[in-house]
Amino acid sequence: MRIDTIEQALRNAGWNVNGEGYAVAYAVAEENLRLGRTVIADCVNPWPLTRSEWNAVANRAGVRTLNVELVCSDGDEHRRRVESRAGDIDGHKLPTWSEVVERDYRAWSQDRLIVDTARSSVDESVRAILLAMRN
Repeated sequence: MRIDTIEQALRNAGWNVNGEGYAVAYAVAEENLRLGRTVIADCVNPWPLTRSEWNAVANRAGVRTLNVELVCSDGDEHRRRVESRAGDIDGHKLPTWSEVVERDYRAWSQDRLIVDTARSSVDESVRAILLAMRN
C-alpha cells in the first residue's frame, strides 16, 4: 500500500489531503490483514501517531507487525537520490531536497528493523526484511 498513490487519487478527486491518505490506508490494510493477506505499507510514517496507528491496525486484525525504518546514512547520496528521482504517479509532485530535510519527522522510540540503503543494495535490504519477517 503506497500512501503517495492513495493521496494522489484523493487529490485527483478534488480533496485537500492532510491525513486522509493514511486513514484510507489503515482501513484497507486492516481489511486485507483480516483476510489473511500480508500488507506492506510504503510511507514516510513520520510521527509516533502514525506508527502507533499502523500497530493498532495489526493488533485489531490479530497479526504481528514488523516496523522497518529505511535510512540513507550518506547525506550526499540521499540528496542525489531525492533530486534525481523520477515520478511515476500521474499528477504527483515529488518533494524537493529542501522539503525532505524540512519535513516534520520524529525519531523512533519503538523497536524496528533499520535498513541503511547507503550500505546495502536493494537485494540485500529485501533479504534483511524477509529474514526479519521469518523471526
